[in-house]
Amino acid sequence: MNYFKGTDDYVISPDLRDNVNVAIALGRPLLVKGEPGTGKTLLAHSIAKGLGKKINIWNVKSTTKAREGLYVYDTVQRLNDARFGDNDISDIKQYIKLGKLGESFSADEQVVLLIDEIDKAEIEFPNDLLNELDEMSFYIPETGETIKAMQRPIVIITSNSEKELPDPFLRRCVFHFIDFPGTDLMEEIVKVHYPDIEKKLLREALKKFYWIREFDMLRKKPSTSELIDWLQALTVGGISHKKIEEEIPFIGTLLKKKEDIDLVEKSGKSHYAYNTSTRTRDVY
Repeated sequence: MNYFKGTDDYVISPDLRDNVNVAIALGRPLLVKGEPGTGKTLLAHSIAKGLGKKINIWNVKSTTKAREGLYVYDTVQRLNDARFGDNDISDIKQYIKLGKLGESFSADEQVVLLIDEIDKAEIEFPNDLLNELDEMSFYIPETGETIKAMQRPIVIITSNSEKELPDPFLRRCVFHFIDFPGTDLMEEIVKVHYPDIEKKLLREALKKFYWIREFDMLRKKPSTSELIDWLQALTVGGISHKKIEEEIPFIGTLLKKKEDIDLVEKSGKSHYAYNTSTRTRDVY
């Protein structure tokens, strides 16, 4: 068995790496939770890259049904062909299109299947996949055909915890919660994207970033991906580390709610005014 060791462009904790390999060894889906921006989706891409496998991505929406991941029977096209076309409509197989789960089962080689943001769908959605994920097969009644996995796919499922997932589904998964990175790990993540970033700029930016995240009243805390964008904006804009001490340039890159920006900017002015007065008193 190939073990996942991580990749150069994805910083992974030892616990997460171990859980990935346990899920692969057991043939169980890996359910990954964590706040947005902690790298849940990128994990699947990293696994595919690290193991040299193709990735199939099933992006779940609020209207997504479990059956769509298995197959879709195009009855509309068959009806049109019956009325206007020259095709032999008795061959129903030509109107069956496999979904991402079906494609992963029928692949000649093992693939990585990412079921992204499963909690967006209706509560019945996870339970509707229990049998298929257990047996790695499903039946198509229109053709009388059973699609069975030739190679059991590596299944990665992400959730932002918008809805609680049912217990029967959870029992069939290996679970990992990605904690928000601390300063040291975040520095490693940043250096993957910007290996030559100026040290003082990174130090002050991280200090201001984690200061912002400490606000309990924020409606949306800035994530790792927003920090990466902010650092790029600071670099392109030629912002010095000293300016970051005094203000938050390009704050709209970090915060996406007007109420959050107002709160942080107001607190920032008070904080800077206090530090300035303290330094003045120290001089005299």
